Amino acid sequence: MINKSFTLEDFPNAILHIDGDAFFASCEQARDPKLKGRPVVTGKERGIASSMSYEAKAKGVKRGMPLWEIKRVCPEVIILPSDYETYSLLSKRFFDIVRRYTPQVEEYGIDECFADITGLRRLFHMSYEKIAEKIQNDLDKELGFTFSIGLAPNKVLSKLGSKWKKPSGLTVIPGYDAHKFLINLPLDKIWGIGSQTKAYLEKLGVMTVLDFARKDEAWVIHNLTKPHIEIWKELRGEYILKLNMEEKQTYSSVQKVKTFTPPSSDKSFLFSQLSKNIENACIKIRRYNLAAKEAVFFFKKQDFSHTGVKVKFTRSTCIPSDMIGMAEEHLKEFYNRNELYRSTGVVLSKLENNIVDQLDLFGKVAQTKETLKLYNVIDSINDKYGKHKVYLASSMTANTYGAHQGDRGDNAQRKIDLFKGETKRKRIGIPMFTGDIS
Repeated sequence: MINKSFTLEDFPNAILHIDGDAFFASCEQARDPKLKGRPVVTGKERGIASSMSYEAKAKGVKRGMPLWEIKRVCPEVIILPSDYETYSLLSKRFFDIVRRYTPQVEEYGIDECFADITGLRRLFHMSYEKIAEKIQNDLDKELGFTFSIGLAPNKVLSKLGSKWKKPSGLTVIPGYDAHKFLINLPLDKIWGIGSQTKAYLEKLGVMTVLDFARKDEAWVIHNLTKPHIEIWKELRGEYILKLNMEEKQTYSSVQKVKTFTPPSSDKSFLFSQLSKNIENACIKIRRYNLAAKEAVFFFKKQDFSHTGVKVKFTRSTCIPSDMIGMAEEHLKEFYNRNELYRSTGVVLSKLENNIVDQLDLFGKVAQTKETLKLYNVIDSINDKYGKHKVYLASSMTANTYGAHQGDRGDNAQRKIDLFKGETKRKRIGIPMFTGDIS
C-alpha cells in the first residue's frame, strides 16, 4: 500500500481535471440537434477521422481511420469537415463556465482544463464532490454535451480520474485511496509516461503504475529525471505540478503544416503552400517578438514519410520573405517531380528575442528595421480585416484556391451560415445553433 503519511485529510488540495467527451463531434451534435444520437465523425477535409461521437465509436470507428473504412464499418455515418472556429467558441464558453466557480483554471487544451477548488467548500456550502457535480451539470446543460471529471489531490491523479469513466463520468480519488486506482494499470495510461519511458521502466522490472508508485525515493532519483520524479510523487498523492494560469509568453519552436487534397507534384503549387506555411509561422513568432535562427522546410509524401532540409540563417529573422528565398534556393534538395505530396510544412527553431539594434557596415540592420515595420503594418491590417488579407505573391495560389478539392473541400456549416458582421475567420459570440428545424 502507498504510504499516506504525507496528508492529514483526503484532499489537502482539490484539483479537477475536466475533459470534453468526444469534443469536436459533440460540438457538431450540439450545433445541430438533428445529429444527436447519430454516428458523427469530423475530419472530412483530412480524409481521416479526427473525432468520433460515441455512437460512431460503438460501431468500431477509431481515430485516424480513413473515410472509406469508416463508411464500410458504419454505413450510416455522418462525416463532417472540421470547424475549428466553432470548437474554439464552445471551448471559450467551457472555460468561462468553470471560472464561475474558481479563477484558478489552467486551459490545458481546447477540450480540457485543470481547476483548483481547494478551500471552496465553505464558500459553496458543499463538498468538493458536489462542487464538481455542479460544474459538470452546468457544462452539460449550457453546452449541450457531456464532460468527464476527475477529482484528486493533484493533476496526475485528477487526469487519471477524468479518463476512468467515460462519457459523463465523475471519479473521485482521495489521497488515501490512490493505490486502488493504480493496481494493474499499464504505465502508459498515466499522463506524462510515454512508450519510451514505459519500455525503460519495464526493463527495470516496473510493470504497472502501482509498481512505480511503490518504488522508494532513492531508486526513483537514481533511475529517472525530474519530470518523472514529479509524476512519481503525484502518484503518491503529493501536490507538485502547480496549475499554470498564465497565457503562453514564448516558444522554443513554432511549426506550421498544411494538408491538401488531392495530393500534388506541381512544383509551383507546393511552393505556394510552403510559402503560406512560412508566412503563418512568421506571423506567430512576430506576435511574441521572436526571431528564428534555424528552419526546417519539408514536404510529406503519400506514405506519410517526410523529405526536407534544415537551414541556418546568418542572422535571426522573423521576416517571411527572407525565409521563402532560402526555401526556394534549397527546394531542389527535397522536391522530386515524380513524387506526390500531401502536405507542406515549416518548423522555426532556436527562437530568441527579436533584437535588431546592432550596428553593421552595410546598412542591413536599418533595412531589416524598415522591413519589420512594414510587416507590423501588415499584421495590423490582417488583425483588423481577417487573416491573409495581405500576403506575399508567392503565397497567392495557396490563398486563392482551397486546400481541398471535391467533397473533401466542403465548408463547415458555420462557414456557410454566417451572421451579419462575421467572416469565415472572424466570429461573434452569439448563438451557435445553425441546424435546420424540420
